[in-house]
Amino acid sequence: MRISLVAAAVVLLTLPVLGQGGGVAADGWQARLDNAGANVNDLSFRTMGDGLHVTTGPHAVFWNAGNTASGTYTVSATFVQTTASSHPNSFGLFIGGQDLDGAGQAYIYFLIREDGQFLVKKRMGDDTEDLTPGWASHSAVNALEDDRMRNSLAVEVGASNVRFLSNGTEVVSLPKAGLSVDGIAGVRFSHQLDVHVAGFMID
Repeated sequence: MRISLVAAAVVLLTLPVLGQGGGVAADGWQARLDNAGANVNDLSFRTMGDGLHVTTGPHAVFWNAGNTASGTYTVSATFVQTTASSHPNSFGLFIGGQDLDGAGQAYIYFLIREDGQFLVKKRMGDDTEDLTPGWASHSAVNALEDDRMRNSLAVEVGASNVRFLSNGTEVVSLPKAGLSVDGIAGVRFSHQLDVHVAGFMID
């Protein structure tokens, strides 16, 4: 079943929005900051046009509880970085989200950054593990040019493999066995970023 931002269920925000222009201001979306001592009002996550606009702020994941998937499915979105960071900072998709507001948070995430490199990782509570051998360049990942970068990312969960694609090209495929891929899908951003997200979709 196709799930769009418009059709996603509206749920209570995990983190409150305090002060005009700060925090999470997209209906139904929640945030979890990597650093428990960070302030959600130091970032902005809001609807803009046909998508979402993210300005960070502390590192965080964002999700809508209505965006769940299991079995075989594809999660996709187009990310447009609108300004350069002081150094390459990462963003992208996550799948298999579990206990996202609890101590047992878990998910698999597909990241890119402005130097045209990608990485796939998983989180288990406070621990993270690289699923690919560190940051790697790939011709399918567009790098920042004139302070702007556009990439359409997708994670395709198949019967036996999980494919990670940038702009329609597979950058890596991992065996599905041993990966926890059922759960909530969403987006992740590190700090010092200004990014527009369009067409977030689960097919």
